[in-house]
Amino acid sequence: MVRPASTLTAPVSVSDHRWGPPTARFTLVQYGDYQCPNCGTAYPLLMNVLERMSDQLCFVFRHFPCGDVHPDAQHAAEVAEAAANQGKFWPMHHHLFTHQQALGSGYLVEYAVDLGLDIPQFLREVTGDRFVSRIQADIASGRASGVIDTPTFFINGHRYTGAHTQTALWNALSQPT
Repeated sequence: MVRPASTLTAPVSVSDHRWGPPTARFTLVQYGDYQCPNCGTAYPLLMNVLERMSDQLCFVFRHFPCGDVHPDAQHAAEVAEAAANQGKFWPMHHHLFTHQQALGSGYLVEYAVDLGLDIPQFLREVTGDRFVSRIQADIASGRASGVIDTPTFFINGHRYTGAHTQTALWNALSQPT
């Protein structure tokens, strides 16, 4: 049996989607899938942790759509990237997780309208597969780090293997570095 890697092989870079100061005491990297129920459950927990830790935490989201079990995940990731191209990654990220049960194409365009995106540009980018290689790079970095399912977390470059509960995650992030 192959054991998952215990460290993050692709360091956090300026091309990552980061929330919080890059110099924060803790960096939490999540490999996630917008259609994954476990990622959906983890989402509000992460938002609470981010709010409580504010400038002590840099949160990074990397795409890891599991298309074999979540058919809308890849397209949702592309939509998040198209929003990022217009400076609205985090608002779209939040929208996708809070509307996780409605990720079909029509809904995704509606979310772009809700966020005030340039719709012709948005449509060109998502229908032209502009961000597929970006998402594939996240998937490849995840696989190199031993990611096989979502959500998978790394704290300061080390794989987090604890429970996906607010208390367990808070305790892991409260440990001295």
